[in-house]
Amino acid sequence: MKKILIVSDGAVGHHYIERVIGTYTSENLYYFVQTQENSFKGYNPARFKFFQFDPTSFYKISHLLKMDFWQVILVMENQNDLEHTIKNIRLYKPSMRIIALDLWNALSPCDGVEWVNMQELIAANLIDYLPNIPVLAKNIGLGLGEIMEVLVPFGSSFVYRHIGSIEQKNWKIAAIYRNRQLIIPSDNKMIQPNDTLVVVGDPGVLRSIYRAIKRELGQFPAPFGSKVYLYIDMRIEKPSAIMALVRRSIYIQKKLRQPLIIKVINPGDIDVLRMIKASVQTGITIDICYDAKPDEGMILDDIKKYHIGLFLVSHSAFAKSSIRKKLYAGNVPVLKLAERSFSSLKESVVILSEEGHIENISTTIFDVSSQFGFNLELIDYAHEEGAHKAEVIEHFNNLSAIFSKSIHVAEQEENPIRTLCERENFMHVLPFTSKMFMNPLNTFFSTDPEVLYRKLDRYHQLFIPTQI
Repeated sequence: MKKILIVSDGAVGHHYIERVIGTYTSENLYYFVQTQENSFKGYNPARFKFFQFDPTSFYKISHLLKMDFWQVILVMENQNDLEHTIKNIRLYKPSMRIIALDLWNALSPCDGVEWVNMQELIAANLIDYLPNIPVLAKNIGLGLGEIMEVLVPFGSSFVYRHIGSIEQKNWKIAAIYRNRQLIIPSDNKMIQPNDTLVVVGDPGVLRSIYRAIKRELGQFPAPFGSKVYLYIDMRIEKPSAIMALVRRSIYIQKKLRQPLIIKVINPGDIDVLRMIKASVQTGITIDICYDAKPDEGMILDDIKKYHIGLFLVSHSAFAKSSIRKKLYAGNVPVLKLAERSFSSLKESVVILSEEGHIENISTTIFDVSSQFGFNLELIDYAHEEGAHKAEVIEHFNNLSAIFSKSIHVAEQEENPIRTLCERENFMHVLPFTSKMFMNPLNTFFSTDPEVLYRKLDRYHQLFIPTQI
């Protein structure tokens, strides 16, 4: 057993002793030195020993220090008494580990003394009471933010989501507290408004998770980024198609109210460049790259450089596997613009699949549909059976109530890809997964709507990453 010596006086010291007595452990023996006699209840005399004397007396404290103490903790309200007590301990035990409370923020550094600053403690605890500030575990683990407590607000993107639908890479939901009760997380447990989540993981990842949990509708393209980016390769785009892309991008930029970056590579038509520059308005930046680069290496660089939240690209450029792979690695939503009007769009369409990816991106779907004013339709292909689809529909209905946005759930016996091809115009929303890289020949007999996205290539398609 470790022997701990605690020297205390005043109200803070009295409260500290009460907390120590209430601590559950049978591995330590505590020796308390007080300047005045105080009574305590509920302690085990075999583990807690009390002494009353002046610790500034070297004669008195040296007798006690003859025992082999593991460390000394000093909680004293008189600065002079504290300093003399430290000197007495050092005279008898030069290498003794000392932890001392600093109430005055004026004590000079001392070898072997670990100061606990009262002002810092109070400020750190008061910070936890501010809204929208993550609560970190300061005395558990490394204390660097790898354990965090987050209150889930009513309009959060995590509300009414099943734990199993949340991608948890380099982090984990360790516990849920609801109505002052502990709930052990499992894949089928659903997060409710005002739940408190205890999450563990990499501190940098947890900061992003905190922002994602606190995010409410109307923030897209957050949390992915803060700018809209149009990618134009003049080698593969027709001049008329380029100006159509620019017009649609400006319309999108106005709807989302975020800055727009127009990136032009391989410039070869001066007249088109002049027309692009003439279209510049407030909040629009044109970046022309005159270096001939055979690859698309600049895509990932620009995503980080500009903090891209929505990547706009033509269907011709997206058809290139090399570009798709760069965009997938960039973990950013991609809007593939088709040769149809975007301003006349009235609805966004989601085809449910059994994979469960749709629930991962559900809040982003609502956010985008809300900001553009689109009606939202879920298509449930009846021949694709699975219990998970019922959970996804329940989740969307819950989000519909939260965000006061109606949705339409359509059950279809016929292949939804075939029926959608007969529509005039819509935006197809789907998760951005590795299925986008499957060989078209291998997808010929597939019924997975995510695999068959090429069948709807003539329509606008929004690909949303499944990871936060």
